[in-house]
This record gives sequence, C-alpha cells and structure tokens, in this order.
Amino acid sequence: MCCVVISATTISRKNKINKCDKEEEPQENGRLVAGSSADKGQKGSSGPGQVSNGYPSTSPQSPRDGAGTGTERVSGPTNFRMLIVQQTSLDPPRETWSKKMDFLLSVIGYAVDLGNVWRFPYICYQNGGGAFLLPYLLMAVFGGVPLFYMELALGQFHRNGCISIWKYVCPIFKGIGFAICIIALYIAFYYNTIMAWALYYLLSSFHSPLPWTMCNNAWNTANCTRYLSTDLNVSWTNASISPAEEFYTRQVLQVHLSPGLHQLGAVSWQLALCLLFIFTIVYFSIWKGVKTSGKVVWVTATFPYLVLLILLVRGATLPGAWRGVVFYLQPNWEKLLSTTVWIDAAAQIFFSLGPGFGVLLAFASYNPFHNNCYKDALVTSSVNCLTSFMSGFVIFTVLGYMAEMRQQGVETVAKDAGPSLLFIIYAEAIANMPAATFFAIIFFLMIIMLGLDSTFAGLEGVITAMLDEFPHLLTRRREWFVLGLVCVCYLGALSTLTYGGAFVVKLFEEYATGPAVITVVFLEVIAVSWFYGTTRFCNDVQLMLGFSPGLFWRVCWVAICPCFLLFIIGSFLAFPPEVRLFDYLYPFWTTVLGYCIGVSSFICVPSYMVYHLLTTKGTFKQVRQSQIQQLLIPSVTIYEPCT
Repeated sequence: MCCVVISATTISRKNKINKCDKEEEPQENGRLVAGSSADKGQKGSSGPGQVSNGYPSTSPQSPRDGAGTGTERVSGPTNFRMLIVQQTSLDPPRETWSKKMDFLLSVIGYAVDLGNVWRFPYICYQNGGGAFLLPYLLMAVFGGVPLFYMELALGQFHRNGCISIWKYVCPIFKGIGFAICIIALYIAFYYNTIMAWALYYLLSSFHSPLPWTMCNNAWNTANCTRYLSTDLNVSWTNASISPAEEFYTRQVLQVHLSPGLHQLGAVSWQLALCLLFIFTIVYFSIWKGVKTSGKVVWVTATFPYLVLLILLVRGATLPGAWRGVVFYLQPNWEKLLSTTVWIDAAAQIFFSLGPGFGVLLAFASYNPFHNNCYKDALVTSSVNCLTSFMSGFVIFTVLGYMAEMRQQGVETVAKDAGPSLLFIIYAEAIANMPAATFFAIIFFLMIIMLGLDSTFAGLEGVITAMLDEFPHLLTRRREWFVLGLVCVCYLGALSTLTYGGAFVVKLFEEYATGPAVITVVFLEVIAVSWFYGTTRFCNDVQLMLGFSPGLFWRVCWVAICPCFLLFIIGSFLAFPPEVRLFDYLYPFWTTVLGYCIGVSSFICVPSYMVYHLLTTKGTFKQVRQSQIQQLLIPSVTIYEPCT
C-alpha cells in the first residue's frame, strides 16, 4: 500500500523522507499516531494513484493537502506526530498549468495592462520625467515586488484561492477573500467597457478614410478643425477641437447627451453589442480553467509586445519625435521634494503589479509545489516595469510628432490623461501616418488584448476562490458558474454603456477599487506577517524552494510593506482627488456615493470577524485562546509519496 506521510514537529520542518506503512498493519485514514507507530484501524477504500486530497500521488504535494481530514493529537516522548493519509479520495486532482510558460505569460498578461500604456507615461512626465524613475524604482523594490513575491508564495504553498486560503493562515481574516471577490466584480463592471470602446474603434478602422479624421460627419460641430500634416493653411487655436476628440466624445461615448451622473440616459446599443462580444471571448477563454486560458495568453500576452515594437520603430521615425522623448525623460529633480510624486510612484507600482486582487494567489495555486516562485516574481515584475518604461517611448514619440505638427508645446498636446490619451491623441496621430488603417487596426487590437489578459486573470481569481470554498457545489459545474458570473458582470456593466457611462467608469476607477484594495492588502500583509508569522511563512517558502527568504524580504514583509501601504492610504485620505471628466466636475454627492461603493467591499472584513466570533462555540475568551492556539500549531513537514 502506498501512502503519503505528513508529520508535524515543534522543532523542524526541513527533513524529507519516504515512508510506507506495513501491509500487515493497515492504518485508519487520517489517524494521527505518535512516534513511528500507528494504532490499528479500519482500512478505507483507496482510489488509484491519488492521496486523500485528490492530487496524484506521483507529484509533489503541499503540506496543506489532505488537511481537512479528521486528526487526533497524541503526545509522545519524542514530541513527534505523524499523519498517515491513505489514498481514499475519488475527487479529481487539482488542475495545473500545462506548461511553466503558460503561468508566466498569464501573470505577465495580468500585470501588463492598459495602465502600463497610458498611465505610467502620463504620471512619469507629470512628476519630473526621468527624476520620477528614482521613487518609482524605490517603491518597486521595497514595496511592490515583496508583495508580489509574498502572494505567489502563499498561493503556491497553500494551493487555495483568496477565500479558503485563510483557514490555513488566520481564519478570522477570511473576510479579506470575500472583499477581494467583490472588488474584482466592480473592476469587471467598468474595465471591460474600455475594451468595448476599443472594439468600436477597431471596427471603425476598416472605413476609409478613418472616421475620426473628417469634420463633415453628423456628430461634428462648428469648432471641429481638420488638421492633418498636409493642411498647411490651417492653424490650430485653443478653441479648436480635433475630429478625433469629437468622434470619441460625441460618437463613441455620446456624453453630450447626458448632463451628468444624475441623468445617465439610454444604453448605447452599439457599445452593448461590442461588450457582449468581449464577454463572449472572455467566457470561452476561461470556462474550462487554466488549461484553456493558459493557451489563449500565448496570443493575447505576446501580441501587444509585437505591436509596441512596431509602433516604437514607427514613432521614432516621425518628425519631432525627439521632442517627445526629451519631454518624457528630462529630469526635474525639484519635483522629488513634492510628496505627490512619491504618492504617485507608490500607487503606480502597486496597481501595476496588482497584488491584493486574488489573481496571484489563484494563478500560483495551480503551480507544482516546488516551483521556483521567487524567480517567477523577479522575472515577471521586471518585465512589467520595463514594459511601462518602453510604453513611454511609444506614447511620447507620437506626442512629440503631434506637437511638431500643431506647432505647440508637448505639454499642451499631452494635457489629456487616462483613456483619452489613447482614444484621442494617439488615434489622431495614427490618422496622420502613412498606412493609417493598418496602424489603427493593430493598435486597437493591442488595447483589446491588453484588457483581455487582465479580465481573464481577474475573473479567474474569483472563480478559483469560489470553487475552492464550495468545491462540492461548484467544481463539477464550473462551466455554468462561469456563465453566471460573466452574465452578472455584463449586467453590472450596463450602466457604463449609457450616454453618461464614461462618468460611471471614472467613478468606479477612482473610488470603488483603489482605496478598498489597498486597505485589504494592508490587512493581508499584517495577517501574514504578524499573525501567521514571518518565521513560519519563511519556513513554508524554504520547504517549497529549498532556501529561506533573506533578511531583506523579512524586513519588507514585517515593516516596510505595511508602511508602504499606509502611506498610500493616508495620502488618499489626506488629499482626496478632485474628480473631473471633460467639462464635468463631479459634485459632492458623487464623492459620498463613491466612498459607499468602496466601503461596500471592505465591510466584508469586519463583518466576517464578528460572524466568526459569534458562530464559534465557547465564550469570547475561549474563542480568542482557540485562535491563538490554532496559529501556534506546529506546521507540517511533507514526506514524499511512497512508491
């Protein structure tokens, strides 16, 4: 009989041995014995090639596998406990990545999103150009990368999603997982709408000439000024409005038909169809799990880099490109004395790497137990930062060209932030290039693929969390659950498809996700570093990788990362943003609404704490002592499967 032997000691978790029980001494499933002997019990039924947690017995397993079986503590003179787990489960094994590259591309595709293309270049030039790279790198080294590494290690060791993982770390913090799932839904409500805009542009790109190059369309106004490189007799003034801007605001968004958030107007049927197509792609990419999504990212994660390279070469050959590059990188060291620069650097690296959204936990949980997640964290985070830096050249070479063409300063051309930088300025620049149709098609196709990767990842984080939390209910119904989740996301996004939908997108972006997820990650770091314990966590990493994280990582997890997150939270509370979109200044009641949306997800954390205390048997003192004892239970040592 083959078995997996898992032992726990108060001294060491480093030793690995192979051990088989004797056939003449069958063991009871999940029986905890002292020393090297076991009480005799009734032999349970065994499944072929599997251990009780449902994983194949030939692959390295997590110490947490099979932890759900009943155990009995027995103390002995050697202070050594052994858990004999027989091959009794008929549950299907946990899905794993087909290839290591599937995992890496999925993580890179998740981390590299639309924000890398427009947010980093804009924030960089706004905060001192090349001087901004110093605080950005410091925040990455001491804040972003340690959090990234921590989540990959947590997910890989415990092999669970963002909800059920807390029963192994600190059960009273389980509300963090529910909060993460709600935040992921809010993101799905508005993030995919940006892809619907890009799809509308992609379909419009097949028209010749491009519709955002002309001023004789039904949506144009008298202020529309067609200004191409061949129109030498046309001068650009402050009152001029480009046809690209009017196409974006009056044809795609149709914001002129909505006075604000208090009156959103009807749903745009064109955008509704575009979003339906986007969610259809999303569904058939993730409905079967990481086996299918891991194949899709070979296209969606690599194609954007090919397009960025093409656009970089094309942008570098445009007249005036050097003006944009100088404006992008020329350092303004005095900016470093401003607190805002450091706040923007911290927020940018945090939202760029994306810890706290449950995605890294989910992706890492499908890795082999001994996968080198430390190396993965360094590689993927480095690729993410370098992509952001390269995107700056792609954007600012074109902005320099636009400034040269309009005979204006680069700062005037680059006044638009957010998606407007892509859908107005860059779209207009593409229209002035030779082979404009080709460049428009690949550019907006790139935007769609950048968004799809992040959507795959965000929804997979929710799916993994729910399937791990309710395995008997949802595991065999994954396709139907994913369909229901996608339908909920589509219905939730309908408000962003109205005439005033752009105002809703901005509201969600500013309030629904940012402050809530930063607060949730702060609690996550505290729970892992201070409750679960850095020493215990580092021992887990050593068990997986064969080496323990060094002093730098320990100090970051215990002190620097919590301070890093507190710094962002405090800055947001001390300097709340003035939200404005186009000519619409958000009134005060929208700020209250935004904070309510943000709190609606975070409230899961204290609510679950109260629920946990009320539903746990015993007095409050007993419950508190039980929690402490649960955290002090010696962690297990894994023993390789017997052959």
